[in-house]
Amino acid sequence: MNAPQPTPVAHAIARFVRMSPQKGRLVADQVRDRFVGEALTILRFSERKKISAILEKVLRSAIANAQQKSPDVDVDTLYISRIQINGGPIAKRIRPAPQGRAYRVQKRTSHVHIYLDEKGK
Repeated sequence: MNAPQPTPVAHAIARFVRMSPQKGRLVADQVRDRFVGEALTILRFSERKKISAILEKVLRSAIANAQQKSPDVDVDTLYISRIQINGGPIAKRIRPAPQGRAYRVQKRTSHVHIYLDEKGK
């Protein structure tokens, strides 16, 4: 059994994001365990623009949630304690192929979870 995770200061979730979890995890690994200011800079200048923009939006939401939940929290001490990109439902489509055949195309979706915690705690 997994040990229970400590409760984070704040978190944000984006569900049914139209990107594959595998591509999202490549960028998520770059910002894991980093301070939020540093993570926002990495996401702003990342090569993978679509995924980075989505993760930046969720991270900004988590920061706003932390400020709303406890107004005395210092944003400079917040860091990404956990970031998960799990697979969502897969939309299956058909693409025409040679000689009357059809190929299946899978359009993957993701659920993005970002948890923030304070470094001084």
